[in-house]
Amino acid sequence: MCAGGICIACKAPGGIERILKTGGRAMADNDQAEGGAPEAAVGAPKGKLKLIIAAVGVLVVLGGGAGWFFFFRHHGEEVHAEAPPAKPPSFVEVPDLLVNLVGIPGERVQYLKVKVVLEVKEEKQVEAIKPTLPRVTDIFQTYLRELRPSDLNGSAGLFRLKEELTKRVNAAVSPSEVSAVLFKEIVVQ
Repeated sequence: MCAGGICIACKAPGGIERILKTGGRAMADNDQAEGGAPEAAVGAPKGKLKLIIAAVGVLVVLGGGAGWFFFFRHHGEEVHAEAPPAKPPSFVEVPDLLVNLVGIPGERVQYLKVKVVLEVKEEKQVEAIKPTLPRVTDIFQTYLRELRPSDLNGSAGLFRLKEELTKRVNAAVSPSEVSAVLFKEIVVQ
């Protein structure tokens, strides 16, 4: 409420017009002398610019977070939807093998007893491999008789043995394929 050019609310000369020019605040006479009016006029756009930049920044962060969430959530669903049900492998029993190991002359003879199972991917391969089991047994016996006890030491020795037997059995049962040779029992006496 202004009465006679003096604003009653802020008790400043010039009334409402002066309040509107200064961005909504009343100025004292000494503010005008120090150049307060130009600062107020420049201050208002800077405040709005900062507010706009802050609002855009918040929207970018929220939009990026929401996009990241939906992208990874959707991506995970595709992987689960595309995974076909796994067929269980089939197994072929190989007769037990008992061989003597190569040793230094004069040393006591050591024996190796092995129970092996062949893993194949499909059931129909089992019927194709069964007629070749005598050949597989012969190849295994020939290879195992050349081993020394030191060749079987540790897990690395057993891994090499498994890989070598897998390679040899695949050569014997070709065109069928064996996925792995699995040990049921290994005894060195």
